[in-house]
Amino acid sequence: MRLVQATVPTGKREAVLDALDDEGIDYVVSDETSGRDYNAVVHFPIPTEGVEDALEALRSAGLSEDSYTVVLSAETVVSRHFDDLEERYTEKEENGDKIAREELVARAKDLAPSRRTYVVMTLVSTIIATAGLLLDSPATVVGSMVIAPLLGPAMSASVGTVVDDEDLFRRGVYLQMVGVVLAVVGAAAFAFFVKFTNVVPPGLDVLTLSEVSERLRPDFLSLVVALGAGVAGVFSLMTGVSSALVGVAIAVALIPPAASVGIGIAWGVPTLAVGSGVLVMVNVLSINLAALVVLWYSGYRPQRFFEIGQARSALLKRGAALAVAIVVLSAFLGGVTYTSYQSATEEQAINDALSDVLSQPQYEDAALLDTRYEYEQGLIQRESQLVVVTVGVPPGADYPELYDRLNERVAATTDHDVELEVRYVYRQRPG
Repeated sequence: MRLVQATVPTGKREAVLDALDDEGIDYVVSDETSGRDYNAVVHFPIPTEGVEDALEALRSAGLSEDSYTVVLSAETVVSRHFDDLEERYTEKEENGDKIAREELVARAKDLAPSRRTYVVMTLVSTIIATAGLLLDSPATVVGSMVIAPLLGPAMSASVGTVVDDEDLFRRGVYLQMVGVVLAVVGAAAFAFFVKFTNVVPPGLDVLTLSEVSERLRPDFLSLVVALGAGVAGVFSLMTGVSSALVGVAIAVALIPPAASVGIGIAWGVPTLAVGSGVLVMVNVLSINLAALVVLWYSGYRPQRFFEIGQARSALLKRGAALAVAIVVLSAFLGGVTYTSYQSATEEQAINDALSDVLSQPQYEDAALLDTRYEYEQGLIQRESQLVVVTVGVPPGADYPELYDRLNERVAATTDHDVELEVRYVYRQRPG
């Protein structure tokens, strides 16, 4: 719930109080003695979802933009009349629990920190994320996201669009661009430092690190994560709930991929830099698009009626540009998703072929223990180059024809050349 305090211009007192009476809002009026163009201050509690309607009623009654209006968070209101008012707004399901437009703009501005704080926090979170990726430590990567100040800029750009606030929009876009560039440059600089000072083992293959390799070839599920983060971020903003944890979701979509780009640059792995870079761009665009759509669908509009058309035009243009860019970049995600499906299908076919050979009577004492695949690390194309098969056999067993039969079946299963390596492990069961 909120406590609203508004200064009433001279000559508008009766109109303002009548408007509050019409809305069924209890209020307290005190005289304004500052000698300016106001003669009263009105105070009234109101449910959070009713602030927008109350402010609209006050403006219609003559409360100008120059009047001081303060909206505060109220912990408790003890009043039978307020209970009735709260019940009335609760019944209006279309209002939900969203905050007023003025609160939305104020929260968006507050979430976008000062330039110095933004730069420092972004660099620190990026360095921690880069260290976590090189350590292959999920906990460290998650920890870096907690301090990343990325929620505010993403939400500011979307809020600025729907309420036709160009300054807020430009600031949000600028901070997002600065944040991405800082993250990539900071990660690359830190990765170069740890590489050439041998903080990490010399000759480290970063693609063997699971935290890094999963950002090498992102698929369509990455798009789902970004869209979900955008929806969660804007819902936390417009409902007035804590956005600290939601900011982590935004950082998940941006900081680790940006750090992976820096690692790819430092280690000279173009596929990693490009793949992670595409992921960063898709995530940034998807977060902004999701926030735009949710805010407009939730009913947020500019304050002046004649600005609504202008805001709608800006929304359509920016939304269309975001959607087109996402579709273009999603071609990469689609290619990765398709090749991943092909690889999984091929692995299943090879496993079935290996099991079929080993199920023959002459190999009844042998067992397939493990199958490992090594792939050509292309940007999109992903073909298996080596299949390493581990077979458990009794001590002293000899299967001279097994390799040829397995190799023949594997070759028949795939449409490209695959090298087969068979390893025998002696095993003996008790009894």
